Amino acid sequence: MDSAYGRRGAWGVVAVLLLAGVHLVRGGTQQLTAAGPPRPLAAEAAAPAQPPPPARPGLPASAPLAVTIPALGVDAPLTRVGLDPDGWLEAPSPDHPDRAGWYGGAVTPGEPGTAVVVGHVDTPAGPAVFHALGALTRGRTVEIRRADGRTAVFTVHSVELVPKADFPADRVYASTAAPELRVITCGGSYAPATGYTGNVVVSARLTTVRSHSLT
Repeated sequence: MDSAYGRRGAWGVVAVLLLAGVHLVRGGTQQLTAAGPPRPLAAEAAAPAQPPPPARPGLPASAPLAVTIPALGVDAPLTRVGLDPDGWLEAPSPDHPDRAGWYGGAVTPGEPGTAVVVGHVDTPAGPAVFHALGALTRGRTVEIRRADGRTAVFTVHSVELVPKADFPADRVYASTAAPELRVITCGGSYAPATGYTGNVVVSARLTTVRSHSLT
């Protein structure tokens, strides 16, 4: 981890979520406003917490290139994001709603520790890369293609809708010896003046590694 992340710990990462009404704006059509993005299934959210699946050994550091969520039809390039001058995590540009961001101040996806991927739920132009994230369920996979020719496959063990006003940063971003991934976007109810009230947080653990072509 770089020094900025070490100084601020989880709060440097969570800042963008606390300001998500600014950075991950709600926009789009009247239809979007009426329906909103999918939320985690009630049965899923109410089910007792389950232990994560066994993790395979972690990988060396390697820059992530793209994130794929087969169950949602997501296949998006990843761009590195960091902290702005005030210490807040930068979001991917809303000019590119099809992109997601990985926080370069934490471990890269697949390394031991907790890697973080963020993306917009929507922008004024309509649905964005993680609009359907709340529909993901346990047991599904999130795949990260890496620059070293490996694809890190993470199995989802938790899908939550958590309030921004009381975001459980210590729990969400806790670093363990296992290679973990958090995928986060805005969610919950929406008001034009304040934005979204919550965040969808997907927690997943590295379970498989495949090779892929670099061409």
